[in-house]
Amino acid sequence: MPVLVFFTRRAVAAVVLLVAITALAFTLVYSSNNNIARNILGELATQEQIDALSAELGLDRPLVVQYLDWLVSAVQGDLGVSFVTGTPVVDSLAIRLPVTLSLVTVSLVVAALIAIVLGIVAAVRRGWVDRGVQIFSVAAESLPNFWVGLALVSTFAIGLAWFPATGYVPIDQSVTGWVSTITLPVIALALSCIASTAQQIRSAVIDVLKKDYVRTLRARGLPEGAILARNVLRNAAPPAVTVVSLQFIGMLSGAVLIERVFALPGLGSLAVNAAIQSDIPVVMGVLVVAAVIVVVVNLAVDLAVTWINPKARIQ
Repeated sequence: MPVLVFFTRRAVAAVVLLVAITALAFTLVYSSNNNIARNILGELATQEQIDALSAELGLDRPLVVQYLDWLVSAVQGDLGVSFVTGTPVVDSLAIRLPVTLSLVTVSLVVAALIAIVLGIVAAVRRGWVDRGVQIFSVAAESLPNFWVGLALVSTFAIGLAWFPATGYVPIDQSVTGWVSTITLPVIALALSCIASTAQQIRSAVIDVLKKDYVRTLRARGLPEGAILARNVLRNAAPPAVTVVSLQFIGMLSGAVLIERVFALPGLGSLAVNAAIQSDIPVVMGVLVVAAVIVVVVNLAVDLAVTWINPKARIQ
């Protein structure tokens, strides 16, 4: 029952947060009707043409009415139609979303696995290994991911011709083609995440190693490996899980640049093109999908932390 109450509270809070995010985003992108119509028609359009297009698109109605109509349709799975192409926004998102999710998910898994190993080793081996991990972390975090992507393309795609420089092959068409097209983008996106996550995991493990119960277990003669696996890692897991979830959210924004560098047909490139063309329904669709992903990830992290540390339910 406490778990059910905890989940219900988090789910209600997530729904309220989604409504607030969509309301704010809708207000920001639809606040200037004339600018939307003018950007679609061009600078040479007359005021009569702008007014006619605004009326055709329903932009002349009160903003609250527009948002409520959009919200009702969105709940039913209808995010509108593109102003530019006339295609349903849901169809465009369905094509682009798997690309971004595969890029971000694989990058997160790779970064988390490497960061966990580096963080634990750095916390346990406090000598030259620890210093080496910290030097790597500082260097990796100082490099912008788009610069890393350009360097990877120049070296491994153009120079050595080991990987394609641009493009994307879906995994259902060719597994090897998917791996070859996503390898360099994953490295570029995961590098800074590895550095920052390793540092956070190192700090969490060091904090747990300083606890009194760890000293007690050592005094009883328990093997260091058993203490680390059974006690230290479990208690260091909640902050590590939280850090990884924050990195996932950060990767969603970082994917925008990476997709542009490697010409990947994901949500990032779709959002950039829609913003340039003032294709507001598509922009709203991307914002909604991103917000839903962030809220779902945060909810999953809350449940994971609660499962790892039941005291979180009381808090």
